[in-house]
Amino acid sequence: MASALAAKMGLNSLRRKQAKNFNVRITTMDADMEFSCEVKWKGKDLFDLVCRALGLRETWFFGFQYDVKDTVAWIKMDKKVLDHDVSKEEPITLNFLAKFYPENAEEELVQDITQHLFFLQVKNKILEEEIYCPPEASVLLASYAVQAKYGDYDPNVHKLGFLAQEELLPKRVINLYQMTAEMWEERITSCYAEHRGRTREDAEMEYLKIAQDLEMYGINYFPIRNKKGTDLLLGVDALGLHIYDPDNKLTPKCSFPWNEIRNISYSDREFAIKPLDKKTDVFKFNSSKLKVNKLILQLCMGNHDLFLRRRRVDSLEVQQMKAQAREERARKRVERQRLEREKHLREVAERARDDLERRLIQLQDEAHMANDALLRSEETADLLAEKAQIAEEEATLLSQKASEAEAEMQRIKVTAIRSEEERRMMEQKMLEAEMMALKMADESERRAMEADQLKQDLQEARDSERRAKHKLLEITSKSTYSVKPSTVPGDAMPPDLSFSRENLSFDFKDTDMKRLSMEIEKEKVEYMEKSKHLQEQLNELKTEIESLKLKERETPLDILHNENTEKGTSKHSNFKKVRLRSTQSS
Repeated sequence: MASALAAKMGLNSLRRKQAKNFNVRITTMDADMEFSCEVKWKGKDLFDLVCRALGLRETWFFGFQYDVKDTVAWIKMDKKVLDHDVSKEEPITLNFLAKFYPENAEEELVQDITQHLFFLQVKNKILEEEIYCPPEASVLLASYAVQAKYGDYDPNVHKLGFLAQEELLPKRVINLYQMTAEMWEERITSCYAEHRGRTREDAEMEYLKIAQDLEMYGINYFPIRNKKGTDLLLGVDALGLHIYDPDNKLTPKCSFPWNEIRNISYSDREFAIKPLDKKTDVFKFNSSKLKVNKLILQLCMGNHDLFLRRRRVDSLEVQQMKAQAREERARKRVERQRLEREKHLREVAERARDDLERRLIQLQDEAHMANDALLRSEETADLLAEKAQIAEEEATLLSQKASEAEAEMQRIKVTAIRSEEERRMMEQKMLEAEMMALKMADESERRAMEADQLKQDLQEARDSERRAKHKLLEITSKSTYSVKPSTVPGDAMPPDLSFSRENLSFDFKDTDMKRLSMEIEKEKVEYMEKSKHLQEQLNELKTEIESLKLKERETPLDILHNENTEKGTSKHSNFKKVRLRSTQSS
C-alpha cells in the first residue's frame, strides 16, 4: 500500500515537473475561484492574483490557510506554493481567510469587500461556536445578519416562516431554551424590524462592532506549558498575548499588551516573553509541536507589526484608500438619501394611488349597488303599479258584481212578491179548473150516452135513408150547435201553463242567485289570498331596500303611505268599509 502511494506521488511529481502550470481552488467565505498558476509562483504571486480578482486592497489582514494533519498553517508569501506541505492533488485547495483582526473594525476596515469578508468569517465562527456569544447578543446579531441579506423588513413579504431555512443562531443557544423555531423567528424579526433604513454595509458593520466586544473575538488559542509544566492556553490577538486556564477561554489569567512587551524570543521550542518593566519576570512557555510554534511566532510578529502600524501615520496608499472610501461612502450616502426620498415619495404616491383605487372601487361598488337598488326599485315600482292596477281592476270587477248581485237580489225580491200574487191567482184558477174538469167529465158521460143513442139513430136512419137525411141534417146542425158549448175553454190551460212557466222561472232564478253568491265568495277568497301574498312581497322588498332609503327625500305621499301602513289601513280594508256602507244603505 505504501509503495503504491509512493509510486503515485512520484508519478504526480513527474507530471508536475513536465507541466508548467497547476490548478488551485481558492475558497473564500463568499465564493470559490479556480486559477491556473505557474510552477515557479510563490505565495505572494498567487495572493496578488486573488486580491486583484476580489478587488481587495487591504491585503495585510488576509492570507492562505491550509490544513496540516490536526492543525492549520498559512502559506508564506516568499516561498513557492508547491514547496509548502499542501496536498498535491489538483486542484490544490486553499482557504482565503482573515489571518489578523482589527482592533476597531469601524475605524480600520476601509473597503466594503474587506468588511464583507470579515463579516462572513466572524459570523461563521460564532455559528460554529468558535467564538462564544451569549443568547441575547446572538439574537441581535442574527437580526443584523437578516437585515444585511434581506434589506428592510416588509410584513407583506417577510411573513412567519421566511427564516425557516436560515442558520442564524448557534445550536448551543437554540438548545438552551424551550423555544420553538417560530418563537425564535419572532424574536429575531422583532429586532430586525427596528433596523429599517440600514444598508447591507451598515448592517454588517453593526454586526462587527457588536462581535468585536465578545471575549473570544479575533483570538487564536494554542495549548502550551509553562516552565513548571502546567498546561495552559496561549491567546494571540490584535491587543497582545493572553494566558488562560485550559477550561476557561473567556477570562485570561494574565495578559501582555503589545506595547508592554519588550521582546519575544524563540529558542529550542521555548518562547520567552520579556516585558518592558525589567522588574517583571520573564514568562516562558513551550509547545510540543514544531508547526504550532512556528504558527505562534508568525501570529505574534504579524499582530505586533499591525499594532505598531495602527499607531503610526497612515501611508499614502492607506490615506488614498480612506479618502476614496470616504468619497464613495459620501456618494453612496447621498445616493441612498436620494433613493430613500424617491422611495418615500414613491411609497406616498403608491399609497395615495392605492387609496384612490380603493376609493374608486368603493365608489364603483356603491354606484353598482345604488344602480342595482334603483333597478330593483324601478322593477318593484313597476310590479307594484301593475299589481295595484290588477287589484284596482279586481276591486272594480268585484264592485260591479256586487252591484249586479244587489240588483239581482232586488229583482228577485220583486219577482218573489209578484210570484206570490200569481201563485194565489193560479190556486184560484186551479180550483176553477178542477170544477170545470168535473163538469166536463159529467158532460162527457152525457155525450157518450148521446153518441150511443146517435148510433142507434144512425142505424135506424140507414134503414130509412130518405127520412133520415133530412133528420140527419137537422141532427148534424143540432150536433154542431151542441158540441160548441161543450168545447174546453181556451183559457182553462193557460193558467196552468203559465203557472208552470212561472214556477220554472222562479226555480231558475233561485239557482242562479246561489251560483252567483258562490262565485262572489270564491273571488273574495282569491282576492284575499292575492292581497296577502302581495303584502308579503312588499314587506320583503321593503326590507331589502330599507337600508338604502334616504329619509330626507320622502315625498308627502310617501309620508301618508307610511302613516297608513303604521295604522294598518289598506286599500282592501277601505273597500270593505265602502261595501258595508253600500249594503246598509240598500
